[in-house]
This record gives sequence, C-alpha cells and structure tokens, in this order.
Amino acid sequence: MFHAKEGSTARLIQLCIVYFIFYVITGLTVKYFLGAADKGLPGMHGFEFLAYSTLGSVILIAPFTLVMRWYRMQSARLISLGGIKIPIELLYIIPSGVCTGIIIPTTTIMYSLPISVMVAMIIMRGAVIVISRLVDAIQIKQGILKKSVYWEENIAVLFAVCAIATHLVWAGEGGFDFIHSMVAVVTLIAYVASYALRIYIMNYYKNTAGKGVKRDNKAFFSWEQYAALITLGLVTFVVFKSSAWFGWNASQIVDFRHSITMPHTMWGWAILAGTAFGFCSFFSVFIFMFKGRTATFAGLVNRLTSLVAGTTATLLFWVAFNGNFPKMQDWLSLGFIVVAIVFLTRAEKKRARELEQTKELDDVVVANGNVETKSEQAA
Repeated sequence: MFHAKEGSTARLIQLCIVYFIFYVITGLTVKYFLGAADKGLPGMHGFEFLAYSTLGSVILIAPFTLVMRWYRMQSARLISLGGIKIPIELLYIIPSGVCTGIIIPTTTIMYSLPISVMVAMIIMRGAVIVISRLVDAIQIKQGILKKSVYWEENIAVLFAVCAIATHLVWAGEGGFDFIHSMVAVVTLIAYVASYALRIYIMNYYKNTAGKGVKRDNKAFFSWEQYAALITLGLVTFVVFKSSAWFGWNASQIVDFRHSITMPHTMWGWAILAGTAFGFCSFFSVFIFMFKGRTATFAGLVNRLTSLVAGTTATLLFWVAFNGNFPKMQDWLSLGFIVVAIVFLTRAEKKRARELEQTKELDDVVVANGNVETKSEQAA
C-alpha cells in the first residue's frame, strides 16, 4: 500500500493521512448513530453502539492478518512453552493485547454514561501524551532508549497539553461530575493504566531489538489483536451473563444485552460503521511504533492527528446533519495544536538528519509489502 521507505518522513505522513481519514469517519459515525431519534437519527444507546461498532472493528482484523501472514515474527530468542517453541516477545505482546481489549470498550463507555464526560474524555486524550513522555524518561533511565528527546518535542508536549487544558477552562459547572460516578472513575483508571502499560510495551519491543533482529510492527500488531479479540470475547460473555451470575442490572448492561437479544433495526449498518475504527487501529499502532522516533514524538503525532480529525468530524456533522458548530474553545485548542505541529515538524527534520547520519534506516527496505533488510533481499 505504501511505497515510501520504512521509517522515512514520507511514510509517516502517509500513515497520518490515512489515520486522519478513518478517524474522521469514526467520529462521524459515533455522532450519527448516537444522535437523537427526534432529529431523524438512529438514536442508539451508547452500549448498543458499543457492541455493534466493536464487533465491526475487530471482525476484519484477525482474518486479514492471517491471510497476509503478518503473524510471522523474527524473534530474538525462542522459548519452550508446553513443548511448543514460541517467540519470547509474545510474553509481553499478549499482555499488551489484553490492554488493547480494555482500551477499546472503555473509550466508548465514557461516551455512553449519563454524565458530563467532556472533561473525562479530555483527560483520556491528554493522558496518552503525558504517558508517552514518561515512557521515554523511564526507558532512557533504564538504558533501553538510546535516543534523546529533542527540546522541540518537549515544547510540542507543552502546547498539546495547553490545547487539551483549553477545554478544561470552559468545563463550567458540572464539568467534573464524572468523579462522583464510580463507573466513570473505574473506567478512566482502567483506560489510563492500560494505555500506560501498552505504550511502554510497544516501545520496549521497538527499542530492544537485538543485532540482526528485524522488528516488524505488523507481527506485533497481529499478535496484540489476537489477544485483544480473545479478551473482548471473554468480557462480552461475562457482561452478557452478569445479570444471571451477579445480579447486575445497570442500564448500560441492559442496553448491551438487548443489543444481542433485541438488536436495533440498524445493527448491520452500525457494524459496518465500526470497521472504520478497526482501520484506525492499524494505523494508530504503526504511528505509535514508528521506526526511529521517540514515544514522545509518536504519541504526539497520534493524538494530535486524532484531535484535528475530531474537530473536522464535528464540522462535517454540522454541515451534513445540522449538528453543533465547533465552539470557541475548539478553535482555540486547534490553534495550540497547530503550534505543536510546527515544533513537531522541526523535531522531525532534526530526527531525519540524525537517522541519515547514523544510517539507522539504510538497511531497511520495503518489498512485497514486507519489511526486509538488504542482506535478506540479497539472499
């Protein structure tokens, strides 16, 4: 699909463009399906849409990676588990997949709770940026990350946090009501903790490749998604049976159960809409793990792209479905994002020169959709 050199600025731009497009589609579909029925929109409950969109997001991923054989992994060392030889990397990739299986539903859950969740969602986005910077600091101290974080990246973090904090200033009365909801607080903690562990693992995988060991992000993505799919399946079964087993009858659980036993008339379209989020997951992981970049840089690129896509989706929904026009804080936040992008651009130019000098990318080419070293091609 992409012909630019692996790890190049051109490849990064390509990933961001496609991620942006699918994130806009995802934002539009969430607004559409959760829109009020009296406005001619489906009027789905949050947990109904969660069930359908999550199914749509994962239904294509596993078959696609299996057909493309993305699961093939070059390992630093094979270990024996129950008499079967497996890559040692799976010992931490699978936990990362479990975290992914938690992140996917908690994102939608926060949208569906009957409280003001704007501030909570802002905190969720900001947490990823802060976590990425902390992961770099930790891995530099551990000797895992050999690169330094440029001052331009740190300034970009500052402006990104300002962009997010802008919404906190306009939160108004009731904006922090989510802290009085046990479900919201637990969901937020689960999201942040899972993302923290996942970002650490992704960068551990990227930064600990032994000499001559090829790190293919497609293999990481594939095994992570297999683990996430199993996790989601188990969670779905437990939630579905929670009323009978534990007597849980919260409205969200009832809505989720009804999405299966009494499906909404537009359930098929909601599943189709969820495939856009599935495509987002492809490109999100590849940006987070982009070769030769720090977690700080990659996390910023990922989150800023999604923030701009969110504002774009709001604009398009306003035009197409008479939704709410972006507010003043949205535009001010976008201004901070533009400044952060300017500093990220400066950082990327410096990093590209550094990678050229160290020849870190010289032994990497893309052939037939697979990452290979020049020595492997010659063989």
